Amino acid sequence: MSAATPDGTTRHEQIHGSAIRVALVGDGIGPSLTPALHEREGAALGLDYVYERVDLAEEDQADLGAVLDGLEARGVVAANITHPYKQRVLEHVHVAGEEVVQIGSANLVLLGPCREAHNTDHSAFRAGLESFLGHDARGRALQIGAGGAGLATVHALASMGFAEIVVHDLDSVAARRVVERFRPHHPGTRFSTTGGDLEATLGRVDGVIHATPTGMAAHPGAAVAPEDLPAGAWISEVVYRPLETELVARARACGLRVLDGGLMAVGQAADSIRHITGLEPDRDRMRRHFEQLVTDESGTR
Repeated sequence: MSAATPDGTTRHEQIHGSAIRVALVGDGIGPSLTPALHEREGAALGLDYVYERVDLAEEDQADLGAVLDGLEARGVVAANITHPYKQRVLEHVHVAGEEVVQIGSANLVLLGPCREAHNTDHSAFRAGLESFLGHDARGRALQIGAGGAGLATVHALASMGFAEIVVHDLDSVAARRVVERFRPHHPGTRFSTTGGDLEATLGRVDGVIHATPTGMAAHPGAAVAPEDLPAGAWISEVVYRPLETELVARARACGLRVLDGGLMAVGQAADSIRHITGLEPDRDRMRRHFEQLVTDESGTR
């Protein structure tokens, strides 16, 4: 439900009937498909929906609070937040639900006199992985990445009932912090880190979740070697630009089951639109929009 504003109306009541202005705030976001995905679905819902990019890549010490203030002053009603600001943004909101507090990061802020933080990375990732795994046992999962996206995916894994979650990050302190954050809330799940020894862990997991920027156009490569995984293992990728990252391509080439980042991208956009507008997006339509955007961009599908 949309929270009431000081004049007694809800956010949704205030924004309908006028242009809905939304922004994406992050570092190196020029290639993002999120703006087009939002605008297409907004139009399909009968809204005057405008989505802009606020790329802070050239600002070494960006003042995120000032950026949000500036967006509000220009009539922007919501901002999707991406790398590397998903944790820092919580310093600049007024309301964060229990789930956001547990996760420790947000990728959507509803702007205004009472800023609300939401995490649609978590909800979208969980829905996509549950669909992908079906009735498969929730055994031992290896999480690569302990940043803002990684916080959301670890929380989703734990809430799905995985028996064990192992966290790996180049920053071993960050990996330990993730384990310490979630262990008290999920006593039925065993949490550990790789201790920096990723190779020793790979042969003993049921699946891998990759939640770092590696594989994006600006960060080429693969953060893990899928060839070292057991034959029956699966890989879930959060990067969707490109949709077939090096990790996805190599995993498919060695016969592993793969969930690319497309389903999460669509899901987090759909959940964001619902929070922003109070309307329920058509997720199948958004998936078709997403596939068309990928096709138009690549010219190969």
